[in-house]
Amino acid sequence: MTFCTTFLFSLVGPTIATVIPRADSITALSASQISAFKPFSYYAATAYCQPATVLNKSCGVNCDANTAFQPIAAGGDGAKIQFWYVGIDPSLKTVIVGHQGTDPSKIAPLLTDGNFFLESLNNTLFPGLNSSIEVHNKFADQHGKTANQILSATRAALQKSNFTLVTLVGHSLGAALALLDSVSMPQFLPGIQFKTIGYGLPRVGNQAFADYVDANVQLNHINNRKDFVPVIPLRTLGFVQPQGEKHIQDDLSWLDCPGNDNPDPRCSAGDVSSVSSGNLSNHDGPYDGVEMGGATCKNVTTTAITAAASTIHAGCGVLFLLATAFSLLHDPLQIL
Repeated sequence: MTFCTTFLFSLVGPTIATVIPRADSITALSASQISAFKPFSYYAATAYCQPATVLNKSCGVNCDANTAFQPIAAGGDGAKIQFWYVGIDPSLKTVIVGHQGTDPSKIAPLLTDGNFFLESLNNTLFPGLNSSIEVHNKFADQHGKTANQILSATRAALQKSNFTLVTLVGHSLGAALALLDSVSMPQFLPGIQFKTIGYGLPRVGNQAFADYVDANVQLNHINNRKDFVPVIPLRTLGFVQPQGEKHIQDDLSWLDCPGNDNPDPRCSAGDVSSVSSGNLSNHDGPYDGVEMGGATCKNVTTTAITAAASTIHAGCGVLFLLATAFSLLHDPLQIL
């Protein structure tokens, strides 16, 4: 219950997000386009696993899904410092950098999602970028704890593989950290191509940050149905999603949603116009059959994973209803 309480009360705030209309057309992804994301979905899920199991490739279904993977380095404690890993995938011809997200079994990482404000980027990790570019201070703090280690490991992986492509992946908070890496790393690795694939990506920075990402980062961020994490922190607090949204529909089809915070009801900002209309149980997936979270790191049955997830999310649902009722008692206008 502590997980649910921390998550909801640290992130909800006022509930209605301001959106900017877009006239661009929304298109469906083909089956082959969807399946192309699957190896990276497993790589994002792998980031929840203990570093030792990633290094020896004993992390269960996620490691089994990418048998060509060659680990280079891994670290973090899963609490104060998120798990991370770097490796090589010869079949995909890319270096992989993975960041752990907000695992329900860990409380401390969720605290990085609350008590936040926008701040300028660190000049050491983001040299030469305009001071108008601002990001979530807690995301930036967490990123700074491992940025140099991950950069060093990425250099080693590039040298060993002779590849010129780095793919950064993560889910939830991990997606935010991957996005920050995708802005920082190119400053130190000229001539290398980067692409970022995030799952359940929260809003990371302000409009200037989103504009920079749109112009300089090859980003796809995949949102699952009514997951409300991609629409927080709120736009009223100055946060904006970058382009690149792929939104999974209730029928499990995937749509490409162009623009920043596309308000179409088939996209996250339109589908989840308030936190109360969202569903936290959609946050961990499935993403084309891939579930995020620490439970997937073990060789357990799908039934066991589903049962555990259902128990967690049912508890969250009750807490959310109580939180909403409490908020209405104190400020009945805040959800209007």
